[in-house]
Amino acid sequence: MACRHLVKDRLDITGARWGVDGAEAVLKLRALRTNGDFDAYWTWHEQQEHARNHQARYRAGLMLAV
Repeated sequence: MACRHLVKDRLDITGARWGVDGAEAVLKLRALRTNGDFDAYWTWHEQQEHARNHQARYRAGLMLAV
């Protein structure tokens, strides 16, 4: 049942075309929601994005070009 819920119901839609990367990303997010871990993951994800997009530009007191 869990496999059908996570995989088949989402990826076996008539006319849908999925690449491996896109299908894997969707399945990971669906698994997080199903397991109740999505909120914790999203908090971590936002912290990682902030560090990647903002903190790295201000290393050693220097702003890197955008």
